[in-house]
Amino acid sequence: MNDLKYDDRGLIPAVVQDRLTGQVRMVAWMNAESLERTLATGRATFFSRSRAALWLKGETSGHYLRVHSVYADCDADTLLVLADPDGPSCHTGRPACFFRSVAADGSVTDLESEASAFLEVLEGEISARARSTSEKSYTKSLLDAGAGKIGEKLREEAGELADAIANESDERVASEAGDLIYHLLVGLRARGVPLRRVIEVLAKRAGTSGHAEKAARGPKL
Repeated sequence: MNDLKYDDRGLIPAVVQDRLTGQVRMVAWMNAESLERTLATGRATFFSRSRAALWLKGETSGHYLRVHSVYADCDADTLLVLADPDGPSCHTGRPACFFRSVAADGSVTDLESEASAFLEVLEGEISARARSTSEKSYTKSLLDAGAGKIGEKLREEAGELADAIANESDERVASEAGDLIYHLLVGLRARGVPLRRVIEVLAKRAGTSGHAEKAARGPKL
């Protein structure tokens, strides 16, 4: 703890980020004791300036932040907490605290969705298109066509990506990979499987031999 630079009140700002999606969930303050508890328990604990007391995030709501790792910035005066959130992180009940857009004149407007990394934004756009009409949305028409059509598109896009990897330019590889990822997200939306769940599976496999991981899988259902 001696390497960290606390302010004159003994506090340091902590930015909390979803370790899988990259979404910034909230910002709060820590002191040396709350940081020690966070690292010891694996649950984010902060310091309330208004109450002058420690507070465990989720103690009353059940919306804990399960801490995966903590980093300090280059000046050691700000912390980045990578966590798995159990439910909403904002006191308003929204998933994250950053949902207010700031205009050039400094005015602030509440938005329907929170600031997120691009793939999460794209996932949200696909969900929005699912509620539009088929005539106006290719994505909606694909969802309406069902799993068979979506599977057909996935196989088509995967084949085109494979061909591009073998024979075409880097630009074509990137383009075909983009097509495949988009249709993958459509397929996940059709099944109601969030992208975060897929990333979670990949994270669990990290550091494990591919052969060992496959051998440990259960039978397909």
